[in-house]
Amino acid sequence: MTAAQATPSASPPTATPAGTTRRPRKRKRQLWRDLPAWGFLTPVAVLFVLFMVAPIGYALFLSFRTYKTQGLGLGKGARKEVWNGLENYAKALSDPEFLASVGRVLIYGLVLVPTMILLATIFALLLDSRRARLKQFSRVSIFLPYAVPAVISSLMWGFLYLPAVSPFHWLAGRAGVSLPNMVSPNLITFAVANIALWGGVGFNMVVIYTSLKAIPSELYEAAVLDGCTEFQIAVRVKVPIVAPAIIMTLLFSLISTLQVFAEPMTLKPLTNTVPSTWTPLMKIYRDAFVRDDIFSAAASSIVVAFVTFLVSFGFLRLVQGRAFNEDQ
Repeated sequence: MTAAQATPSASPPTATPAGTTRRPRKRKRQLWRDLPAWGFLTPVAVLFVLFMVAPIGYALFLSFRTYKTQGLGLGKGARKEVWNGLENYAKALSDPEFLASVGRVLIYGLVLVPTMILLATIFALLLDSRRARLKQFSRVSIFLPYAVPAVISSLMWGFLYLPAVSPFHWLAGRAGVSLPNMVSPNLITFAVANIALWGGVGFNMVVIYTSLKAIPSELYEAAVLDGCTEFQIAVRVKVPIVAPAIIMTLLFSLISTLQVFAEPMTLKPLTNTVPSTWTPLMKIYRDAFVRDDIFSAAASSIVVAFVTFLVSFGFLRLVQGRAFNEDQ
C-alpha cells in the first residue's frame, strides 16, 4: 500500500450560503456611511420634538383639564386641576366670539389669498418675459417687503392709515380730496389684508419665478414657431407647467391666513375697530394670558390646528384628484 493510499483523503470544505459572511460587513459599512447623515439629522429631530411635538402634546393634555375650586377658594390649595373631558371643546365651539373671529378670518382669506397669488403669478410672468428690463432690480424690489418683519410693516402701514399722521391724508387734504379711513370698521379687513399682501407677494413670486426658470427654452421656441404671441406663451405654456408651484404657494397662503396674528395685533393699539378677539389666535392669546384661562385656550388652539390640517389636507386631495382625472 502506498503512502498516498494510506492517508485518508481530506474532506472537501462545506460550502457556506452565498452572502452569509458578506451581509454583516455590508450592513456595517452602510451603517458607517449613514452615521454622518444621522448625526446631522439628530439635532433637527431633537429640536422638532422639543419645540413642536412636545408643545402640541402638552396643549392637547391641557385641553382636557380645568380648575376646580375647593371650599371658599382661598389659599394656595383652593384650586385643583381636574379632568374636564370635552367641555373645553364644547365651550370653544359654542363661543360666539370664537365663531365671529372665524368668520372674519374667512372674509380676510377670500380677499387676500386670490389677490396675492394672482399678483405673484403676474409679477413672475413679467420678470420671465424676454422684453423685461432691470430684472434683478425688479426682483429685489418685489421681494424686499417680505424681508421686513410683520410687526414693523404693520406699524408702518398703521401710521400710514391713520388720518392724523398719514402723509397720504395730508397730501389729499392739501389737494381738496378726502381719502377713506382704512381703519374704519368697514375697511379694517382690507387694511389688514393689504399689509399681508405687501409682505407676501414677493415670496410667492420668487417661488413661481424659480419654477419658470426651470422650463426648457425649446418649448418657447416651438411655441414661437407655431405663431404664439408672448401672452399666449404665458397663458398656455408657462402657467400650466408651473401649476404645481402655484398650488404650493396657494397652500402656504391658506395656512398663513388661518394663523394670522401679528398684523391685527399690532394695529389693535392704534384703533378701536380691532377687538382683542379679531382672529382666533388673538382670542386664544387673550384667554391664555389676559383671562388666565389656559385650558380653554388650549382647546381653541387644538381646534385651529385641526381645521388648518383639515383644510390643507382636503385642498391637496382635491388638487391631486383633479390632476389624476385629467391624466386619465
